[in-house]
Amino acid sequence: MQPATAKWYDRRDSVFIEFYVDNSKDVHVHFDKSSIDFCCVSGTDIKQQNKVELFGEIDPKESKHRCTGRYVLCCLRKAEAGKSWPRLTKDKKKCNWLSVDFSNWKDWEDDSDDELSSFDKFSEMMNKMGGDDLPDLDHDNDHDHEHDSADSDDDKLPDLE
Repeated sequence: MQPATAKWYDRRDSVFIEFYVDNSKDVHVHFDKSSIDFCCVSGTDIKQQNKVELFGEIDPKESKHRCTGRYVLCCLRKAEAGKSWPRLTKDKKKCNWLSVDFSNWKDWEDDSDDELSSFDKFSEMMNKMGGDDLPDLDHDNDHDHEHDSADSDDDKLPDLE
């Protein structure tokens, strides 16, 4: 038996763990207040099991899991919502099968649920801006000639000597 590779990320009310097992079958997930026990058989008939003593407590009745073809996603409902978890495990030791899922990570401690992050606000503002509203930065106000193109590097270069 070997542990399944997993990634985790933290949210305000929940912690998510993705166990990466292709074509998993016989999936069993047991949630306890302070631990999770994951067990399955991979598509290549390798039995995989992960037992995790959690950093904080969860609500086992509200925690759920879902199987996809590539991974098993576990949603652990925090017993104390709004408290961040600096790590998934109770112990500080590094688990070689576990890593942080930075693509889904969100630093929510300083944000409220109703507000967008600064990057999201900037991104939304940029999407609302149309190309016609942008100033003509290539136009030279000192000359009354018009450019055939907005691209200033298309000017004819002098001949080489």
